[in-house]
Amino acid sequence: MTYKPKSEFLTAMLERGFLQDCTDLEGLDERLLEGPAAAYIGFDATADSLHVGSLIQIMMLRWWQKTGNKPVTLMGGGTTKIGDPSGKDESRQLITAEKIDENIAGIKTVFAKYLSYDSGENDAIMPNNAEWLDNLNYIEFLRDYGKHFTINRMIAMESVKLRLDREQPLTFLEFNYMLLQAYDFMALNKNYGVVLQMGGSDQWGNIVNGIDLTRRINKNTVYGLTTPLLTKADGSKMGKSASGAIWLNEEKLSSYEFWQFWRNTLDADVAKFLRLFTELPLEECERLGALEGSDINQAKITLANEVTKLCHGAEAAVAAEATAKEVFEKGGVGDDLPTLELTEDEIGDGISFTQVLVRSGIVASGKDAKRAIAGGGAKLNDETVSDAGLMLTKDDIAATPKISSSKKKHALIKLV
Repeated sequence: MTYKPKSEFLTAMLERGFLQDCTDLEGLDERLLEGPAAAYIGFDATADSLHVGSLIQIMMLRWWQKTGNKPVTLMGGGTTKIGDPSGKDESRQLITAEKIDENIAGIKTVFAKYLSYDSGENDAIMPNNAEWLDNLNYIEFLRDYGKHFTINRMIAMESVKLRLDREQPLTFLEFNYMLLQAYDFMALNKNYGVVLQMGGSDQWGNIVNGIDLTRRINKNTVYGLTTPLLTKADGSKMGKSASGAIWLNEEKLSSYEFWQFWRNTLDADVAKFLRLFTELPLEECERLGALEGSDINQAKITLANEVTKLCHGAEAAVAAEATAKEVFEKGGVGDDLPTLELTEDEIGDGISFTQVLVRSGIVASGKDAKRAIAGGGAKLNDETVSDAGLMLTKDDIAATPKISSSKKKHALIKLV
């Protein structure tokens, strides 16, 4: 990228690695130099929390606000009823309006940790696209807006081509999604003065559609900006672990497990993740990322502390690090370990060790549990378990044992 931005926001985006593509980088830069602006990112409410895969978008909105601009976190109360086909091999399961509202309430708690939603000039707002999409008249929508979209262009979208090339079904319902997302940009520009839509690189086609529709209907110039598709150095997808998604709500994933995810970052990813997911100065990110050997572990602890501090608070970060030290360095139990609670009825005459490994989340399946046992990595109170048929009694569970599937994955079992 040859153009060097002058605005504070775009400079940060470029230097910290957020910027993949922009529809008009120079034009957006000039607009930002004129004064504060509003930008949005849309989030569909398919779950009651966001996971780490959304964190790059959240951090981008945080930087947008830190540089004096107004973030708009658009909740997809309307579009969630359809489902975005982008990057998906199959249709999403449709969920009820009541469940969507529950999910939005859970997601709001995540945003509140990263953004200010008070009444200041550049404070964030959280509109719901159900406000305008739920009341659309289908015939009027087709007449007034459908004429601006060609089938030729729509089937050229990567999200559509992916399904068609693989001969996987793409419903007409999903095909409409891109029209509704374009309508969102137009509505936000008209109602809130939004001039920029941001999102992941898989949203490029949807963003361009919105820019085109806003120009045609509102006669306004707006912009689009995307982030790179984020993968780890080993090629695996960001936001997933062996035991499932890395959720941002503590009700779905403990702050210790969240901290541990970042502590386990691959050496090659440390500098990149420090730039993207913390607010440490760039020089410090590069210094920490350049450490080698055992010294890189301190950089990973710094990364885990900084990210956990933003998402769960400073106290949670301190507690998570203390638990990690207790478990790994001193061989203790640790107060903040994830805990599997079992009732007497669940234990019955005994519960298998492999089952508690799976139910605690430290392995993904029974097969993984047996593999850990066979490989000598499964432990009960730091003692290696070699018997895949080991049964734990009520008295065993009453002692609140610690179970482990490797040096890095631990949990407590508690009788309730």
